[in-house]
Amino acid sequence: MSHIPETGHTIALIVAAGRGSRSGAPAPKQYQSLAGKPLLRWSAGLLLAHPGIDAVRVVIHADDRPAYDAAIAGLPLGAPIIGGASRQESVRRGLESIAAEGGASRVLIHDAARPLLSSALVERVLAALAVHAGAIPALPVVDTLVRGTDRVADAVARDGLWRVQTPQGFRFADILAAHRAATADHTDDGGVLRAAGGTVAIVPGDEDNMKVTLPEDWARAERLLAPRRVSRVGMGYDVHRFGPGDHVWLCGVKVPHDHALVGHSDADVALHALTDALLGAIGAGDIGQHFPPSDPQWRGADSVRFLAHAARLVADSGGAIEHVDVTIICERPKVGPHRDAMVARIAGVLGLAAGQVSVKATTTEGLGFTGRREGIAAQAIATVTIPV
Repeated sequence: MSHIPETGHTIALIVAAGRGSRSGAPAPKQYQSLAGKPLLRWSAGLLLAHPGIDAVRVVIHADDRPAYDAAIAGLPLGAPIIGGASRQESVRRGLESIAAEGGASRVLIHDAARPLLSSALVERVLAALAVHAGAIPALPVVDTLVRGTDRVADAVARDGLWRVQTPQGFRFADILAAHRAATADHTDDGGVLRAAGGTVAIVPGDEDNMKVTLPEDWARAERLLAPRRVSRVGMGYDVHRFGPGDHVWLCGVKVPHDHALVGHSDADVALHALTDALLGAIGAGDIGQHFPPSDPQWRGADSVRFLAHAARLVADSGGAIEHVDVTIICERPKVGPHRDAMVARIAGVLGLAAGQVSVKATTTEGLGFTGRREGIAAQAIATVTIPV
């Protein structure tokens, strides 16, 4: 179970227990890909990176643990909270879990289906809690509203009407007590607090903070995300010589061979190149800076650890890995029979689909040290998108 900071801290609670049937997705929408990463991961990453938030917890459906683990791989979120039969019950369970683990002074409650929240919006909600027990972001209704089915019955006055968004912020003790006392269902947590007699302020919302609900919303969300991110490309290259042994490690896969590769770690030349490519894409130095070969703790280390570390640094920067391409350069062993396993291994470590990973092999036609079968070289390219 993840640690919850002591009282006085702010926790963000992401509600991701719904089924999302209206989105048109074949599985719960919070785990479907948006611009290269799961919908849930967008809001989780921003909330984790915000300096005013000390921890992030996620409420999920009981059936979704494998999908959740894959979606948040590399993010410091910890074990999820299992939700209930309704959104309101799921939020209450989340609040109770936070209370049981130390509580908080403030909580932000956010829907996983809103991937485009901004840091400025979070700041507005948090600032309002200095004066009010609750605060919700909202946008004024500007379109004409009418009642009717297939014909207009009458118009509805739009004065004082708002479109409510999340994250909604609350003083933790107030919203926990309100949920515990609730006897009716409410469409949002501001309604729960109001029913308990609490005051809820309105702060300016954000038009881009849309909720992905219908099939056409996915394309709109992609368009809105595009200007917020830029692509970066990193390149890595590594070489290891052969020594005594009966196998080599390539892309995290043990490949039988009449020699081993010599190195301070397991000498996985392909993962070393790929790790450097990811580090280069975010300007985070090289593998030697993070895992010095002079440090005895890395002797014989599994290079998957290096790759996972680079992936975490990408995630911590708010970035997303879009595609990786590895080329292994050697005469022997043959890579082809192991290619699928290599792709699967890299994809699993990086939280990518197999189609986002390429592993290739080539020879140097007998030329150079690889042609003389003295060792193996590898080069890698990683494409990453990061916030502007």
